[in-house]
Parts: sequence; C-alpha cells; structure tokens
Amino acid sequence: MNNKVTKIEAVVKEDILGTIKRFLDLGFYFGEGDNQVGVTIGLLLLLIVSYIITHFALKITRSLITRQMDSTDKQKFISLFKYIKAAVYIIVFFTVLSLANFNITPILAASAALLVGLGLALKELFQDIIGGIYIIMDKSLLIGDIIKIEDKVCRIIEIKLRSTRAITRDDKILIIPNHKFLINTFKNYTQNHTTTREFIKVRIPFGSDTRLVERILIETVSTQKGVLKNPKPFVFFNEFGEWALEFGVYFFINDSFSEPKIKSELRFKIDAKLRENKIAIPYPQSDIHMFARTTSNNKDLKISSEE
Repeated sequence: MNNKVTKIEAVVKEDILGTIKRFLDLGFYFGEGDNQVGVTIGLLLLLIVSYIITHFALKITRSLITRQMDSTDKQKFISLFKYIKAAVYIIVFFTVLSLANFNITPILAASAALLVGLGLALKELFQDIIGGIYIIMDKSLLIGDIIKIEDKVCRIIEIKLRSTRAITRDDKILIIPNHKFLINTFKNYTQNHTTTREFIKVRIPFGSDTRLVERILIETVSTQKGVLKNPKPFVFFNEFGEWALEFGVYFFINDSFSEPKIKSELRFKIDAKLRENKIAIPYPQSDIHMFARTTSNNKDLKISSEE
C-alpha cells in the first residue's frame, strides 16, 4: 500500500508538477550562462498577479485615506495619488523581476541614464509637480479663492498636480503652471475670509464743505448693492493736495471678483451727488504770473509759473 502511495506521489511530482513547471518555463531566452535572461510564461503570470494584488491594495488604501476628507481635499489627494500609484507599480515591477532571478541591472543602468536626460528636458514639468504637491499639502490655494498674479485677478476653479486653472473677470480661462506659485508673489484675497476692504479716492476743490462731502460719501456707499452693512463704510480726509482736498471712502465687500463693477457704479453715484450739492470735481491747473521789471539800461519782462 505504501509503495502504491509512493509511486502516485512520484507520478504527481514528475508528470503533473513537472509538466506545469515546463509550461511555466516556456518563453524567450536571451544570452548564455549567468547572463541569460528569460521572459517566460511563469514570469508574466507572476507580474499579472502582482499587478492585480497591488491594484486592489492601492484602491483600498486610497478609500481609507479619503474617507474622512471633504470633496476639495479628496480631489487634490486623488491627483497626487495617481503619481504615487505609478511609483508603486514601478517598484513592484522591479521587485518581482528581482525575486524571479531576472537580471535587472542592465535595465536599471539604462533607466538611470534615461532619467538624467528626462530630468534635464522636463525640468519645468518636475517644478510644476513639486509646486502642485506644495499647494495640496500647504493649502495656500483652494478652489474658489480669488487671487491676483502677474497683474491678473482670477478665481481658482481647478487645481491639478501640474497646473491650476482659473477664470478671469473677462470670463477667460487662465492655465497657470504650478511652479509660478513658487517663484512669484501672488495676492490671495480670500485666504482668511471672503471679506475684503476696498476704497475710492475722491478729490474736491479747496474751500468745499468737508463734512458735507463726508456725509455724501457715506450715504452713497451705504446704499450701494454689494457693499456690506457691517463693517460700516468710513471716510478718511487723506491729504491737502497741491490742487485739491483728497478724501478716501472705504467699504467692505464679500465678492472681490465684482470689485470693478461696484467701484464703477459708486463713482457714477458720487459724481451725481456732488453735482447736486454744487461741488465740482477739480482738475490740475497752473497759475501764470507776469510782471515787468525796469532797470537803468533796459526793460525786462519776467514770467514765473506756479502750479
């Protein structure tokens, strides 16, 4: 009985397992001796199984990490996770090849030289990716923020790992490479909150009733649509200018994107109110004084100019 069992085990090992091993060893072989490299069915199956396991492991990891995130942070993390996933696949690929006794030294050597060339050619791309990671981790920029960069005011609508998309006040899409946020200074109007303080400069002639001007400015701004009631608007008498009294009316809004429209409407209303109260808008002017000077030898005419 024991002999029969032994014979069956030998048949299984020699025939069935041997057949499976020979099947898995089928493939293409390159080189000879210790330098021989083989691409076999067994290696391909091992790579496929490793890919499937890695894929599901990464999917579960991403779900666990993003489960408690809000939609904005989740979107940013998914953009970053794509590159992490690619790096993990590459590491698993070379690890599996190494465990399968595949000589990966030539591949690594060629990859190193290739990466050096790509690094030089794609320098700005890597800077953009680093900038994207910085934005995602630092949260210095969020979707919906209103910023000013390179003299353009725009609202952020999408943040990706390589670039950020924003819409300008002219309804034009602005694609900003992320490295711009690392090397350039930009203003974020809504980093702390959505409320911003704005002002309009107003000049009136010398001799005008300054308190009347103050009341006109406060009343006009207080009734303007888009201007917040709290904090309240206020007026500063900024300076005695060379040719006018200079005022500034300050107010708060919660939509910096509409700032030009609000200011334009206010200027129309302020001009109308000043006209109603017989207060003119001054403009630069010069006074020229002419006088004659008599001397013993001749008569000279001297002209002086004062602004």
